[in-house]
Amino acid sequence: MQPYFWPYLGYFQLLYAVDQYVIYDNIKYTKKGWINRNRYLCEGQAKYFTIPVAKGSDELDICERKVAEAFDRRKLKAQIQAAYCKAPYFEQTFPLFCECIDYMEENLFYFLYNSVKRIADYLEIHTKMIVSSDLQIGHEVRGKDKVLAICRKLQADTYINPIGGKALYQKQEFEQQGVQLHFLEMEEVPYPQFGGPFVGSLSILDVLMFQSRDQAMRMLERYKLS
Repeated sequence: MQPYFWPYLGYFQLLYAVDQYVIYDNIKYTKKGWINRNRYLCEGQAKYFTIPVAKGSDELDICERKVAEAFDRRKLKAQIQAAYCKAPYFEQTFPLFCECIDYMEENLFYFLYNSVKRIADYLEIHTKMIVSSDLQIGHEVRGKDKVLAICRKLQADTYINPIGGKALYQKQEFEQQGVQLHFLEMEEVPYPQFGGPFVGSLSILDVLMFQSRDQAMRMLERYKLS
């Protein structure tokens, strides 16, 4: 999986569901994707928060990109504080968010990786996380061939991918290589948000603002495998 900044609940469900989790650092950075941005609740609507990235070639991998020097950390923290200061678990969640924002690492991959690890620790997810470039495989391969190479290297007989991967991977192709392919789909898990209509598909930040840590940990099990 790619690293994302404070990704949605399903990302952590996948991390929770597996024994080993490979996080990619040596793949291309995708503009206008979810790598350095996500959505939060503001006045009843979904809005974006973003980690600005320094300019660079489109050919650079995530691990070769940098957080912009002009990143205004105080402004982003104030933005989130204004949106959630009255949330029931603001006092528990906001310091964690600030710790991730204030992590002084210019490398984009390690900045994002730190936040994923910090949230995983908070949710007591103990899955082993492996940085993809640390694996001795042919990193020039792409797509399913790279996934299968990683499975062989880790001696894995099962691979779980988010539900969106159904458009990319075929079970038969994996079975031919001795790997069972499954897709993880997050169940719909609405929860109260300031009394308004539920707005889903937001960052894990929103879950943690409105749910206790114990409640959020139980939500990690609310998924289906197909």
